[in-house]
Amino acid sequence: MMPSHPMDLSGKLVLLSGASAGIGRETAIQLSRLGARVIISGRNEQALEQTLTMMSGSGHIVSPFDMANIDGIADWVVSLNKAHGPADGYVHCAGVQVNRSIRLFDAAFFDETMRINLASALAVAKGFRQRRNRERQGAIVLVSSIAGLIGQSANVVYGASKAGLMSATRGLAMELLRDNIRVNCVAPALVNTEMAQKTRDSMTEAQFQAILDQHPMGIGEPVDVANAIAFLLSDAARWINAVTLPVEGGYLAN
Repeated sequence: MMPSHPMDLSGKLVLLSGASAGIGRETAIQLSRLGARVIISGRNEQALEQTLTMMSGSGHIVSPFDMANIDGIADWVVSLNKAHGPADGYVHCAGVQVNRSIRLFDAAFFDETMRINLASALAVAKGFRQRRNRERQGAIVLVSSIAGLIGQSANVVYGASKAGLMSATRGLAMELLRDNIRVNCVAPALVNTEMAQKTRDSMTEAQFQAILDQHPMGIGEPVDVANAIAFLLSDAARWINAVTLPVEGGYLAN
C-alpha cells in the first residue's frame, strides 16, 4: 500500500552509517522528520547520542560500529536485522578524507581510505540483503562526491574511492535487483561540514577562495544532501535505480 505522500517514510526502518556529524547527522534528522525509524551508527557513541537528541519521533536506535572492521560488518548488519527486523533502507555516509599529494602516497593511506569509503559499503550491502522480505522494496543510498567525477590535486586517493562508490552503485543495483533492492548514489560538491572546515584549514585563503569560486550557487548545507538522500530512499524514487545524482549547486556546469 502506497503512503499518502510518496516522501513519507512512516513504517520504514533505515540503517545510517556516519551519523555522528555532518551530512550523516542531518540525514538522520531529516529521515526522522519524515517518519522513519533510524538506526544510527558511527564510531563516536557520545556524538551519536547527541544526534539522537536532535531527531524527531521515537524508536530510534544507537548502534556504534567501526566501519574499518570490514569482515565484521555483514554479521553486525544481520544481528541488527534479527534484533529490530530487516531494514528497508541503508545510507552509507561513513567516510574519511585526507588531502595528500601523490608524492606522499603509501599503502597504509590507500588501504585506510578504500576500506572505510568503499569496502565498508560493499560489506553492508552483503549483510543488508540477508533475511529480507523480497516483496517489500529496499533501497540503498551511497554518499559519494564530485571528487569522483573531476580531477583534484592532492585528492587522488579520496577521489578514486568515491569513483569506486559510483561504479559499485551500478554493479550492486544489478546484482541486488533479484532481492528487490534499489541502489543509488549522491555526489555532493563542497558542503558546510566539519570535514569541509578541515579542508579549509589545510589551505591558504586564496586556495579556498578558488574552490568557492567554482560553486555558482555557493557551498551547500548538509540538509541539501539529506533531502536528496531521503528522496532516493522514498517511494517517490521507486523506479529509479543505478543512478548517481550530483548535488553540487551548479559546480559541474563550469
